[in-house]
Amino acid sequence: MKATIEQLREAVEKAKTIAFFGGAGVSTESGIPDFRSTDGLYNQKYDYPPETMLSHTFFVRHTEEFYRFYRDKMLYLDAKPNAAHQKLAEWEKQGKLNAVITQNIDGLHQMAGSKHVLELHGSVLRNYCTKCRKFYDVTAITGSTGVPKCECGGTIKPDVVLYEESLDNDVMDEAVRCIRDADMLIIGGTSLAVYPAAGLIHYFSGSTLALINQDATPLDERADLVLHDSIGKVFGAL
Repeated sequence: MKATIEQLREAVEKAKTIAFFGGAGVSTESGIPDFRSTDGLYNQKYDYPPETMLSHTFFVRHTEEFYRFYRDKMLYLDAKPNAAHQKLAEWEKQGKLNAVITQNIDGLHQMAGSKHVLELHGSVLRNYCTKCRKFYDVTAITGSTGVPKCECGGTIKPDVVLYEESLDNDVMDEAVRCIRDADMLIIGGTSLAVYPAAGLIHYFSGSTLALINQDATPLDERADLVLHDSIGKVFGAL
């Protein structure tokens, strides 16, 4: 059902436990582009499409080229949380939100103050040695050139889920639990096209499903409330 911000506000006020599931649209309003919408632009500079360069196979076989793209297009460390990030952190502090489940890897939810953030695809802020498993922060990437190396000689890899890699089972299980426990699920800034993450919403059996996205999604007809609008604008008005 097409809804107004006022109807969404009323539903939020009535809800006892809210779970939020967000995608790239939550971050684009903080100035982080969704690379899927700009393949043509990237192909002017790179010999491969982004999906190829962000695959496990490409990381292993063309590690230096992977890092050239990764440093150039995946790190937006000056980005700041927007109204959506801030409102979600506020709800959690009030005890109204049980989890932020995100497909984003930028750490902006934590920067806004959210504590229970389930990062389905990992985070650019964490990195680890593929040999000894020692963890490094993002300066291991930004403060190096070429292929970043651990002190043990191993290659440092971002703690992000690349194409061809599986999602973390523990994170997925916790996301399922939080969605099942919620009486309201808000989905924002995602086309619901990326699986298995998009399949999480099928675990929701609460009373109110709200979808906020600029464009229509395959599950609009199933939702109780649908807003085709800027997620920052919507959350800023709640």
